[in-house]
Amino acid sequence: LRIDAPAAEVVKAVLSLYPLDSFVDDAAARMEIVGNPDEIPPVQKEVQKEIDKAEGKPWPMISIERYAFYERAKKAYCVIQTGERRFYGCFAFRKGVIPPDAE
Repeated sequence: LRIDAPAAEVVKAVLSLYPLDSFVDDAAARMEIVGNPDEIPPVQKEVQKEIDKAEGKPWPMISIERYAFYERAKKAYCVIQTGERRFYGCFAFRKGVIPPDAE
């Protein structure tokens, strides 16, 4: 799937339809910067803000080492290629339960 928009805009759209899995600790993940895993670049800060807004509370992303991130991505149900051009605009999400419509 391809969505030609910045990562934060794509995350906002996706999370407006699919909630994150609240039963796991790794429902939102970011790729670590090689050689500096604690640094969080602007693209990741922007996505973090969208996650927090969508969930209505702080929901910190876990960080995943580069090659471990690639392995997780290989197992993904869906991959969305965005128009994001900045380095480390790579994220992985686990979809949560979508509740039935209230009656």
